Amino acid sequence: MKAEFIEALEEIEKEKGISKDTIFDALELALISGYKKNFGSSQNVEVDINRESGEVKVYAKKSVVDVVEDELLEISLEDARSLDNKYDIDDVVKIEVTPRNFGRIAAQTAKQVVTQKIKEAEREIIFDEFINRENEIITGIIQRFSKNNILINLGKTEGILAPSEQIQGEAYNQASRIKTYILEVKKTTKGPQISLSRTHPGLVKRLFELEVPEIQEGVVDIYSISREAGSRTKIAVYSNDENVDPVGACVGFKGARVKAIVDELNGEKIDIITWSKDDTEFISNSLSPAKVLKVEIDEKEKSALVVVPDYQLSLAIGKEGQNARLAAKLTGWKIDIKSESQYKQETGISLTDDSYEIEKSDNNFL
Repeated sequence: MKAEFIEALEEIEKEKGISKDTIFDALELALISGYKKNFGSSQNVEVDINRESGEVKVYAKKSVVDVVEDELLEISLEDARSLDNKYDIDDVVKIEVTPRNFGRIAAQTAKQVVTQKIKEAEREIIFDEFINRENEIITGIIQRFSKNNILINLGKTEGILAPSEQIQGEAYNQASRIKTYILEVKKTTKGPQISLSRTHPGLVKRLFELEVPEIQEGVVDIYSISREAGSRTKIAVYSNDENVDPVGACVGFKGARVKAIVDELNGEKIDIITWSKDDTEFISNSLSPAKVLKVEIDEKEKSALVVVPDYQLSLAIGKEGQNARLAAKLTGWKIDIKSESQYKQETGISLTDDSYEIEKSDNNFL
């Protein structure tokens, strides 16, 4: 290797951020393997590369002993002192054994090592970039399909949308742009593995953050989200400013903001409800769009009995129990829903729409 090689390493150091010493250390280790493979594997050798000139030298390392039993690994005290009087028993002598054609082997190995180090550095850069973007939204282009996985071009690398993270019934077309949620970034021997999702509730959260300036500014906060991807999502929001309606901010003028999110999710229904400190009120709100007459809560069991008008029982429960299920996930409470007539039959208490209102806490929203 010549000075040109040193200059090339300096360029790589500037452009790729890989230090020369890192490459030299890796190259020396690789050349030791190369030497042993080509010139004998039993020797204990050391390779030294001059950092200024690029000159490569190979040294056999031998222990100084009284009686030599293995000439490849040992040298007598007499022979050692013929090289330098400073040596004594148990010292290690380095004897140059650089082969004539070792420069060619060194050049080939250097090319392989540099190429490998550049790949490793690029993978590290990509990993560092994406590990800091976990739980964020990213836009990519659908590249190809592999064993039900969808590989998405993210620019510098690809992300994987696994079958479990795909929305059932959603069409995924090659070369089309798609927004996904970065679920996880892992290091592998082949580089960073980026797992993406279209089903995670975090996707909905990030979409609202993109569409609603009040959320970006911290005026409106998202308390919780429950989602059955491709079908329906419930999102609970609250305002830090009493003059700002959190639901109205998320819906937008003529529903423009929420419509943009629904369109991105290909028609997934979204219920936006107001979170309240008062659990009774929060549970009542969570069953929107159904009207609630009464909520009885059991703090110990973290369960709630909700009474709704007879004609709204099916709406409160939802198709296949979806509305009640999502409300339970959203609030963290077990919810049992009964119709007004069922409640009257069991308790003897009649609730009328005109005279009964849900008891509300005097607490304001956070």
